Amino acid sequence: MPTERSRFVSVAKVIEITSTSPGSFEDAIRKGLSKAQKTIDGIKGAWISEQKVELADDGTISHFRVDMKLTFLLDD
Repeated sequence: MPTERSRFVSVAKVIEITSTSPGSFEDAIRKGLSKAQKTIDGIKGAWISEQKVELADDGTISHFRVDMKLTFLLDD
């Protein structure tokens, strides 16, 4: 017989996305999450797995890049 606790099992999925911004890592994170939320419902969290900068020819930072793992619950 199922217990009260077993009736509330949820299953989550994790996907990985990459986002870039010329401004900052924080901006890249915000833009990536905003874009993902347009097509994925119920995002519950994000783990920043990698950060990288891209350099211009003169050695200055041209872009900030983040790789994120997003967690969201699957529908019943």
